[in-house]
Amino acid sequence: MRATGEHTAAVPIPAPPQLPAPGAVTEDAAEKERRRRRRAPRRTKQAAAQQEEPAAAAGPRSCRSMPPMHVSAPLDAEAVEEEEAAGTSRSCPLLPTPSPVEALPVAGMGRGAAGRRFFQSHWPEQAVEEAIKAYCTIEGIPVDVLITGVAQNRAIEGDLVAMTLEPVAYWTRMKGPNITCNPAIGEGSAVREVGETNGNHDGKKGQTDANCRFGNCSNGQPVSDRTHYRHKNSGFSKAVTCENGHATVPENCGKDSGEGKSEASRALHRICSMVYSNPSRRPTGKVLAIIKKSPRRDTVVGFLAPFAVCPDPEQQKNQMSMLSKRMNHRASSYFSGLILLLPTDSKFPHMVVNVSTLPDSVRNHLEEGDAAKELVAARISDWNEESLYPCAHVIQLLGKGGQVKTHMDAILFENAISDAEFSPESMECLPDICWKIPQEELEVRKDLRNVLTFTIDPPTATDLDDAISIEMLSGGIVRIGVHIADVSYFVHPETALDAEAQIRSTSVYTLRRKISMLPLRLSEDLVSLNPGVDRLTFSIIWDIDPHGNIINRWIGRTVISSCCKLSYDLVQDLICSDGTKFKSASSLQVHGIFEQDDVIKSLRCLYEISKNLKEIRFKGGALSLETAKLMIQFDEGGAPCDSFRYERNDACFIVEELMLLANMSAAEVISNAFPNCALLRRHPEPNLRKSREFEAFCARNGFELDGSSSGQLHLSLSRMKEKLKDDPVLFDILMFYASKQMQSAEYFCTADLISKRDDWAHYALSVPLYTHFTSPLRRYPDIIVHRTLNAVIEAEKMYLKHRRSLTGQNGFNTASCEMMHGCFTGLQFSKDAAESKEGSEALSAAAKKFKVPSPDNLGEVAEHCNERKWASRRAEDAGQKLYMWALIKRKEVLVANARVLGLGPKFMSVYVPKLAMERRIHYDEVEGLSIEWLEATGTLVLDSCRNRPPQRRGNQVKYRAFEEVAMMVNPSESIFSEEDEESGATEAGCDTAKSVLLSDEAVKAQVAPAVLPLVIQYLSEIPVVLHAIGGEDSALDIGVRLYMSSYFK
Repeated sequence: MRATGEHTAAVPIPAPPQLPAPGAVTEDAAEKERRRRRRAPRRTKQAAAQQEEPAAAAGPRSCRSMPPMHVSAPLDAEAVEEEEAAGTSRSCPLLPTPSPVEALPVAGMGRGAAGRRFFQSHWPEQAVEEAIKAYCTIEGIPVDVLITGVAQNRAIEGDLVAMTLEPVAYWTRMKGPNITCNPAIGEGSAVREVGETNGNHDGKKGQTDANCRFGNCSNGQPVSDRTHYRHKNSGFSKAVTCENGHATVPENCGKDSGEGKSEASRALHRICSMVYSNPSRRPTGKVLAIIKKSPRRDTVVGFLAPFAVCPDPEQQKNQMSMLSKRMNHRASSYFSGLILLLPTDSKFPHMVVNVSTLPDSVRNHLEEGDAAKELVAARISDWNEESLYPCAHVIQLLGKGGQVKTHMDAILFENAISDAEFSPESMECLPDICWKIPQEELEVRKDLRNVLTFTIDPPTATDLDDAISIEMLSGGIVRIGVHIADVSYFVHPETALDAEAQIRSTSVYTLRRKISMLPLRLSEDLVSLNPGVDRLTFSIIWDIDPHGNIINRWIGRTVISSCCKLSYDLVQDLICSDGTKFKSASSLQVHGIFEQDDVIKSLRCLYEISKNLKEIRFKGGALSLETAKLMIQFDEGGAPCDSFRYERNDACFIVEELMLLANMSAAEVISNAFPNCALLRRHPEPNLRKSREFEAFCARNGFELDGSSSGQLHLSLSRMKEKLKDDPVLFDILMFYASKQMQSAEYFCTADLISKRDDWAHYALSVPLYTHFTSPLRRYPDIIVHRTLNAVIEAEKMYLKHRRSLTGQNGFNTASCEMMHGCFTGLQFSKDAAESKEGSEALSAAAKKFKVPSPDNLGEVAEHCNERKWASRRAEDAGQKLYMWALIKRKEVLVANARVLGLGPKFMSVYVPKLAMERRIHYDEVEGLSIEWLEATGTLVLDSCRNRPPQRRGNQVKYRAFEEVAMMVNPSESIFSEEDEESGATEAGCDTAKSVLLSDEAVKAQVAPAVLPLVIQYLSEIPVVLHAIGGEDSALDIGVRLYMSSYFK
């Protein structure tokens, strides 16, 4: 229950005493109250869109006089229009009214004897505890609660808060969607892939992660909307079940959890009844107390500006006038020594900084007027009820705005990612430079150095943590092994290196920058599976028949020697080329006793086996959301110069299938042996609301969608792809929305869900158990899994040794199966052996030896790894957007075709296929542009208007310039000869079939501008211009305008 986060702060508190009871509130009184509130400072419309993993998008014309509170999921279109507000938070039910409490004095900026309080005092912790029985995640609330203006009471993104719902009479009316023809508008997000299905092994080393769609969230954590379908292939929370549009709670819900759970269940019934009884209203609420402050308060990035310089001067003038009237002399004199901090993240409010705390150089820049372009890192230090702004303290200067390095440093700071060198204590944990594998270690490991083994990675990969081996057995049986660098041999528990790796938790990749989880000497030297050298590995080996069925499995510690390092493109050439000559044969360098022909034959065999494994997996219900990935090219100086869409080839799927199989095998073994302390990875089912919107979107466009399970969803999408083979852009849009409904996968400790085994499932893979085992060089959870597997192997050896001592060498019959195939690590887990006295003692002793974390500690590790994983994903997405922004800025404009996803009287939503992004174009209140919205037919007509529209009495409308909405060119500027078009394409230096950004002339020749009057309907194709926004003194973004042509330019 977090304000605007994974679980919005849903501590249910009744409405404040001064509000009348729901039954006593009349419509007239409610209307008067709403008019009174509109006179208070409030912020304007702001898009609640997703980043990125991130996944963030800038909202249009944001004004942040009050702190926005965003939910983790993108808002419905109608929610964006309601109350002109972008922030909402999930609700919490009403509970009994607490006894009155006295407001405690709070010291802070500008406080005087006659100081005016702009906010209510926060409730003391004791009062909050008396008002509620427990803090819990409220599941099943069908709509978001709107919290705007002073009702947010100084809470910011990610705070855990106690809040109250207002009476129904005060709920805002839903105005209906401005976007009438689209399911869900999440602005500024790129299409994501379900990475654990698709692997993404080519994008960066070993990525077999679930890049499922997620939106703005608490502490950057993905959305976790707890209302789900009851899908066939996995089970989820039973606290709330939505059937036929009504939320219900099972009768036994909460009976085993005490009074608090029962009270929450009853409250949930009440709030759901209120919501469904008032379908045209959106619940509103107020924040009463901040229970836990968000870590995001310590990671604020923004630009310094005098109070006279503000994105909205008129509003700033009004606020300063109000301040001068309402604040006492002491506050005013203190206020004069302050300067504004304008955060680049629109979810933060404006802040004030004490000038005396700034470095001298910054103060000099302020006097000269240059500080407005300095990007600074800061933290929120205080915010009391007498200040409209929180106080911030500048931590460091990041550099001039508009520079890629400055903004990349800002991205890392915002996500609390450190690129500092490893501590001397951590480096001391590594062996000497002259280290070699000890002889005693070779003796206790299985020697596979004479087995054909190789690595397949991107050509630039330097940390090679997985290898594949293959052996041909009799009867058509093939023995395939996945060998993972044995990082746990070097990174021991409770050491400085282990602690630092756990803090970092994951490596971070931002196109031109890599921040490693482990020291480079370890990740690129000691354990990297480089060809021609002996390496310690952790291996899983399967015997597979010609049909792809696994008939045997072995797990243990090994030593290997890779014979060659292969790239994806090289493997693709080798498995697909005919004859004995290959384009890339010269780059195939083989070490040791094997020849090129051995490698080529093995690769082709692996390809056939991987196809069988993939077919079996999808028959089992797996889901693929495969889309082309946007890649950026750089010139020799490191500047972005072009972009292209990259589609994975068959070589990528060889690695993907085997890595997925290894992860699933590891999950099965550790969860069976240690059901209370195994680290697994779960993927919840799709967001219920978005799933229904996607179904409506498909039905509206004539597509049949079966979303009852991941397998049925995959089959439906496959049928749509076949139907839309002549319209690939529309299919991209379908995949775009299909990805939006996905939730993020997460690590968890099995003890936390021991009574909910169905919740362990992985939706996209359609498997009951999954974990991460294959990338310990870049993921800390993999190291934990390795240690747990080590404990299982050790316990198995201890148990079998005890069995041998009991039966003797000739009394082998009763235990022969266990000894040949492994009682704990084989295909058939022996539950009897594990639950026997000898087995349980062996497992306990092994867990202590390898220091397997306790359930409590493991739960904390899982939570931290989730937070760091999401932070790294946000940083990677933000880095991608930054370089695309720099590329478009370098080219000034990019002309492209776009498809209209939604229309309304104020703005349209368009999807740009070239960049796989969604943007909005606002065309209301534009000088020289007339708008005719035909709601009955969903048609928009834009035309030129010579006369300015008459202003309504009492309103001073500030019209925007036509150039803010459209780029107008003369028809002669957009017509080029064939020679110009060909030369433009040649200058791009990239295959035109894949290149996204060609030279300006070539792009303009391919996209014809539109003319007025322009008639637009749902899914129309329109020309647009993309351009870089901000960066130097404000948040950077990529904007979209119409591309128009007129002789009257």
